[in-house]
Amino acid sequence: MTDRPIDYAGVFRALPGMVAVLTPDLVFVDANEEFLRMSGRDRERTIGRSLYDTFPVSPNDPQQNGVRTLAASLRRVLETGERDTMAPQRYDVESAERSGEWEEHYWSPVNAPVFGPDGTVELLVLRAEEITELIRARGGPVRGRTRVLEAELYARARELQQVNEQLRAAHAREREVALALQEAMLPAPGPIGPHRSAVRYRPAIGALNVCGDWYDLVTLDGDGYGGATGGATGGATGGATGGATSAAADRIGVAVGDVVGHGLAAAGVMGQLRSALSAASRVADGPAQALDVLDLYARSVEGAENSTAVETWIDFGRGVITYSSAGHPPPVLVHTDGTVEFLDRATDPPLGAYLTHGTRPQAEAAFTPGGTLVLYTDGLIERRHEDIDAGLDRLAEAVRRNHTSPPETLADALLLDMLPVGGATDDTALIVLGL
Repeated sequence: MTDRPIDYAGVFRALPGMVAVLTPDLVFVDANEEFLRMSGRDRERTIGRSLYDTFPVSPNDPQQNGVRTLAASLRRVLETGERDTMAPQRYDVESAERSGEWEEHYWSPVNAPVFGPDGTVELLVLRAEEITELIRARGGPVRGRTRVLEAELYARARELQQVNEQLRAAHAREREVALALQEAMLPAPGPIGPHRSAVRYRPAIGALNVCGDWYDLVTLDGDGYGGATGGATGGATGGATGGATSAAADRIGVAVGDVVGHGLAAAGVMGQLRSALSAASRVADGPAQALDVLDLYARSVEGAENSTAVETWIDFGRGVITYSSAGHPPPVLVHTDGTVEFLDRATDPPLGAYLTHGTRPQAEAAFTPGGTLVLYTDGLIERRHEDIDAGLDRLAEAVRRNHTSPPETLADALLLDMLPVGGATDDTALIVLGL
């Protein structure tokens, strides 16, 4: 063993396979020696140049689509944050000895993301294996039979790539249906007395990541304030600003939740849990009892186990927020002087986690008029390879910096400050309520 630091640049150059690194704009920023040698390129003709400039279409075969297919794969990695393994591709290489003469070559590429500190794809790694001899085997009878088998393998690989494309299209359609289902089950919010509120929803990037995030606002006193004012997801970008009514709403229930899983199944479970908690809130003695009821209900709903939720009751007459959490990130109470308080003194495991039914904890926090309450799902704060405390610290700073803004402005500012530029890998639901 040695205490000397590892020369990772030297390791990269010496890698036995063909490896290159590109920017999200598909510009080469580095390539190891094997990549340059096998592709017939030198460093000056590669680094700092785009994929299309470095590997132009062969003039002898303008119908080749190898580079275009490679570019499409790299963009999928950029959009989804997931590795993409391609079927073998043909791309002819200009002869190093005879300028203008192109030689037939076949490649097996795999593309992978490199994530930056904020969770976005910062770089793209292209690894390729040169398989020309495998595809173009020649010789005697055995080699001839090998050629037939290898041609069959190549054909099957191309078919597999086409099937993968069809699956991606199917998942994209499922994502659209799931978003529409979320929006249909969670109607747009309406007035909630004179209190201003804003709601936002941002779906995750990628076709496979539609989740079961939801939110709900409900008036708790049956004195003519309209009952439930449930929030809307499904790509909604507008907020809800409550207008004045004939009398002020004394108590309001605000909740957010997150269903484990993705797609249509998660959206369906989300609708059931949101409706159940909304109903329970009207008859419960407090947020903890409402979550107790929801916990019992979740045990009878397939796919609801380990979902999280937090319920807050805001009593404007007393200036008190009563809250209870089932494994959900803590709401944020920002006071008029900019002090940020996380409501984290009544947190219990997620729904369905108890082996036997028990009573969940409940706590209170005081507020003065002019403060703000923020509820959210974990897509707002969680990032790959980052401790959740870092996300909570980032949220506290963003809320503190914008705490004098009205709910609509604050909601937009939080999304701008908190979400990665390219979009988050998890759904994000957000409620901002003026106190």
